[in-house]
Amino acid sequence: MPLTEEARKTPYRVALVSFPGIRAFDVSVITEVWGADRTDRGAPAFDLRRVATDTTTPIPMRGGLALHPNRTLSWLPRADLILIPGLDDHLTPAPGPVLEALRRAHARGTTIAALCGGAFTLAQAGLLDGRRAITHWNLVDLLRTHHPHITVVPDALFIEDDNIWTAAGTAAGIDLCLHLVRTAHGAEAAATIARSMVTAPFRTGTQAQFIEHPTPHTDRDADTLAAVREHALRHLHEPLTVADLAAHAGMSSRSFARHFTAATGTTPLRWLLDQRLAAAQKLLERTDLPIPEVARRAGFGSEVTMRQHFASRLATSPRAYRTAFSTGSATGGSSPIAR
Repeated sequence: MPLTEEARKTPYRVALVSFPGIRAFDVSVITEVWGADRTDRGAPAFDLRRVATDTTTPIPMRGGLALHPNRTLSWLPRADLILIPGLDDHLTPAPGPVLEALRRAHARGTTIAALCGGAFTLAQAGLLDGRRAITHWNLVDLLRTHHPHITVVPDALFIEDDNIWTAAGTAAGIDLCLHLVRTAHGAEAAATIARSMVTAPFRTGTQAQFIEHPTPHTDRDADTLAAVREHALRHLHEPLTVADLAAHAGMSSRSFARHFTAATGTTPLRWLLDQRLAAAQKLLERTDLPIPEVARRAGFGSEVTMRQHFASRLATSPRAYRTAFSTGSATGGSSPIAR
């Protein structure tokens, strides 16, 4: 749904749910993404609150760290987004009031996201029963064993089911956080935060979380795949196919697809579509180019094709996306996307 002007000016309210046993790393990731003021660089305004059962007791974390809550659970109805950090001991029971507050928040329709082992907290609340979820690859069997009513997806970075997001381990939590920013505020906002964090602004959630990298026979294979990806990004506006990319790499289509998936965790076709979507999002945010021209420059070929992919992958239309996320300084002039 497009944001109103009032919504653009209102800080996006984010709740970090805390209780003894949460991981310091995930708390740091959440704080880095939503707790820093980057409005001078064009990022949205965020209001991050550390929520616990009470505000008088510091929450101990591993390494001698402590988190000081500044809001009680009564603040959760005001939150636009609720975040659950992972756990040092993945079977740590969450306080009953926390679990009940999460159930009420989901019933209200609030977006809830768990990083890494935070999926176990959502599972304790019963929010993942009958739903798809992901966690760290090393915890998949544990989650299945203790919560058999969950459909545990073994191979993804992050997924969503009924407005509940779960993520794989460590770095995948960063990917999910940036994706949530992208979903709520657009690709440019996520890219601004990613640049500040010196991290990749875009990894699709369907990418494999654990890639068994075979020892390359030669450095040439890795260099060739990197060169092919760079070539594709420079020629997105052309009707590239997997066969085209394989030919550029000097490989058969089958061999190229196998090497590409092993190196990136995703198929060439899916990677190419992800890059086209990212390019279209940037053009819709940064320029006032007509929708058919955006489709052409991003390599979709037609507005109809681009609209179909926006609907299936982003649950919106290109026009609605522009309305929601245009920077307000769009021009039809210079653009980093190939013409």
